[in-house]
Amino acid sequence: MPVDAGRTAAKWKRRASSAGEEYAQGVQNPSKPWAASAAAAAPLYAAGVQAAIGRNAFAKGVGAAGDAKWQQGATQKGPARFAEGVTLAEPAYAQGFARVAGVLNSVQYPPRQPTGSPGNIARVAAVATALRRLKTG
Repeated sequence: MPVDAGRTAAKWKRRASSAGEEYAQGVQNPSKPWAASAAAAAPLYAAGVQAAIGRNAFAKGVGAAGDAKWQQGATQKGPARFAEGVTLAEPAYAQGFARVAGVLNSVQYPPRQPTGSPGNIARVAAVATALRRLKTG
């Protein structure tokens, strides 16, 4: 029997869309700890990324998809998932931003200058320097 792409896709949709419980169980009971396994795979990840760069995979993938496919996927799936994701991520956002807020609250700003004064760029530079130090250590 020849392989039929449409029939195979329909079967995949039927089976995968009903596998939510198995997905949750797999996440809750992994065969190996996720963080340790992911960290151990860092060299493989780096090699894979370098190989993809070498064959220009990102640009080729973007070109193959095109704007229409991106827009269709983003408008059909994105709005509902975006709102739900934002709601679920609020605690993590607050925790992550707390470090940034702490840095911003500790910046020693140079005195404010008149509007349009080049001296005000020093205030921006103080923020940029502090945030860069936070990011890079």
